[in-house]
Amino acid sequence: MSEQLPEVLESVFREIPNLIFEQHSIRRLRVKLRPDALPALLELLKGRAGYLHLSAISCVDWPQTDEFELVYHLWSYEVKNLVSAHIYIPKKPGRYVSVYDLYTPAGFFERDIHEMFGVYFEGSPNLEPFILTEWYGPPPMLKSFSTVDYVKDTFKSQAYSPEWLKEIQAKGGGIVE
Repeated sequence: MSEQLPEVLESVFREIPNLIFEQHSIRRLRVKLRPDALPALLELLKGRAGYLHLSAISCVDWPQTDEFELVYHLWSYEVKNLVSAHIYIPKKPGRYVSVYDLYTPAGFFERDIHEMFGVYFEGSPNLEPFILTEWYGPPPMLKSFSTVDYVKDTFKSQAYSPEWLKEIQAKGGGIVE
């Protein structure tokens, strides 16, 4: 596979069908695989290769292909490198399996992605909003989301003219229109 790839990773990668990897540096690997193979890869990386730290799960909205890209960032303190595992799932239905049982921190990342992108993680312990607790609009990180349109549709425009500003303007200061 690669002269610089640790043997433990070569062993794991051989077990996952259709896995493609790029070595960006000795400390950074990018892996692309089918969504159904990700749980097996994560389990092998954690159990056999010592990738104990899930540092993040990130999400990208790709409107051109109508897909979400989920990226699982795993660090090994033994091998001392980062593996970023990339999968693509269809936007409709926008569902994927939770990896909370393998990596407890996944619960936080899945909750955030659900709130911001609308991806539903089956088996995740809690997908309740924690940032947008009073939000009733669509997921705001979707590229189709327009902040300007949302504000125009949701809020009424009103003139801002508090008494203290009127006093300043009466004396010739403040904002002059």
